[in-house]
Amino acid sequence: ISAHEAVDYANSRGVDVIVTDHHDLGETLPNAKAIVNPKLLSKDHLLANLAGVGVAYKLAEALIALTPHPSPAGRGMSEGQGEGELLDLVALGLIADVALLKGETRSLAQKGIQKLRETKRLGLKVIAELSGTNLETLTEETIGFTFAPRLNALGRLSDANPAVELLLTQDPARARLLAAQIEGLNAQRRLLTSQVYEAAEAQLRENPSLLTEPAIILSHRDWPGGVVGIVANRLVERYHKPALLLTESEGGALRGSARSIEGLHITEAIASQKDILLNFGGHPMAAGLSLEANRLNEFRKGLGKAIEKQLGAVVLEEPSLQIDAWLGFNEIDFELANALESLSPFGAGNPELTLASHNLTLKSVKEIGKTKEHLRLNIEDENGNTQSILWWNGAGEELPDAESKIDAAYSLRAGTYRGQKQLTLQFKEFRVVEERPIELRHHKLEVIDLRLQVGKFQGLMVEIFAEGEHKKKANGNDRYSISRSDELAIYTIPPGPHELQAVIEKVKPKKIYVMGIAPTEEKTDEFLSRLAGMAKFAINQRNGKASIQELAAATAQREAAIRVGLEWLGAGGHVRVRNEADEITLSAGDGESNPYLQKELYIAVKGLLAETAAYRAHFARTDAESLFKF
Repeated sequence: ISAHEAVDYANSRGVDVIVTDHHDLGETLPNAKAIVNPKLLSKDHLLANLAGVGVAYKLAEALIALTPHPSPAGRGMSEGQGEGELLDLVALGLIADVALLKGETRSLAQKGIQKLRETKRLGLKVIAELSGTNLETLTEETIGFTFAPRLNALGRLSDANPAVELLLTQDPARARLLAAQIEGLNAQRRLLTSQVYEAAEAQLRENPSLLTEPAIILSHRDWPGGVVGIVANRLVERYHKPALLLTESEGGALRGSARSIEGLHITEAIASQKDILLNFGGHPMAAGLSLEANRLNEFRKGLGKAIEKQLGAVVLEEPSLQIDAWLGFNEIDFELANALESLSPFGAGNPELTLASHNLTLKSVKEIGKTKEHLRLNIEDENGNTQSILWWNGAGEELPDAESKIDAAYSLRAGTYRGQKQLTLQFKEFRVVEERPIELRHHKLEVIDLRLQVGKFQGLMVEIFAEGEHKKKANGNDRYSISRSDELAIYTIPPGPHELQAVIEKVKPKKIYVMGIAPTEEKTDEFLSRLAGMAKFAINQRNGKASIQELAAATAQREAAIRVGLEWLGAGGHVRVRNEADEITLSAGDGESNPYLQKELYIAVKGLLAETAAYRAHFARTDAESLFKF
């Protein structure tokens, strides 16, 4: 909507231009043949909240309606296909773009999610398979946390066109090849995001005064532009302030992304500084911009004033949670869950209802998930009714002791798992009913750094975490077999922060000794060769029985690296892999290889190994106490 120069150039070459967009309108509009933008409608119009994908869909819908051919084939579509068959793509775009789910936008997302559950697109089926996603129970959360990050990784780090091919291809081999390429880029995106986030936090630690400004504004010439928006969003979540990250582009200009907080129209705030900007655009909650490097300080001051003007004298209050209804466990049933599900999809503009129950007893806590990153809380109410509440990514959080009395807030979803209907209560927050120290959730660990004094490790009577070739030498336990103890020794460096957090949550130590021995760093070929040897051993000596967890602990790598590595072996015709819950069954391959798929999977494995190597290097040089601030 701000591409004046490009539209003028097209006009000068005799090309008619139609602009479809959903960004905020500038003072002047481009000289296009037509402009399709919901911002031209009244704010209460049913289409006012459409994201870009919705605008494109509505334009296509109108054009198809005007086409004189009555049959789908005559309208440029295959037999049996119409505009309704595109709704799965619309839902992908709306949820990924965090569109405001009101009016027609919500209706399109709702219909599109149903289409996604029944999708025939091979590319989406392969992504679901590689990520362990059940399409039958797909919700907006599945799109936001599984599909969107992977598809966005292409545009952020490479060429986005393969994503289009993935969504359209009817060739199974091509679909797997493209999906493997996306998995590799997604691993690279995670690594880059982690590196930039750590660098941003380092800037804030070195210069704490930056946190006193109305907005967090950070820059570095080497930050990849494709991930600065993701990192800005993480900073907003942590510090509850608008954040803007900038990187230097070719020619010396600074380009970056901003993310906002509720109640602040960040694009309007940035627009107040348009006289010193090269370009900008965006929404109330996000924006992009560019400016000359020598104008950064001027921009920082001006943006701060604009934000203060918008927000006024904001009183920072302790975050609170609005409860929609207090229930007894006997009131939770499928009838209620189905009624709530009819209000989905949930998201911006349509938050899911928050339910809560009084005076519950925490009976037990169980770690679940491939890497034990989630928790299942078994809770009983005053009448003896019990429920399980899932705490996604709850590993690392502190809970009261068993039999403690709590009030719990949660959401309720209905779905199916392996053909069986089930209710899912998802944890939101709790508060202890009886008087207990609040430090129960955030107790301070005593951390003793022995990284340069490993010899002092001898004789310690502690629970020892060790994996890979060091496990036997240290007489330690891996991330899956380690037990609860007041004292823990981190003998080998875990493969990532999530694995470290899971170990800490499982052991619940009061004192940690950090040795930080790095397992031998393997090249990609060395890792795959070792994995092939383990697979051969399982086939010959154990009837093919193995587990992802067992292989991850033996190699001291993340489970994702094992899964993609086995995919690589399968693509080379070396082994066949059959997944059975937490176990896998391996058998000899047929010798037929797919070199193109192998190449992409190799890149994915390489990226995952590099991510682990980078974390271990960070672990070795970072202040010991900061390693445990999750």
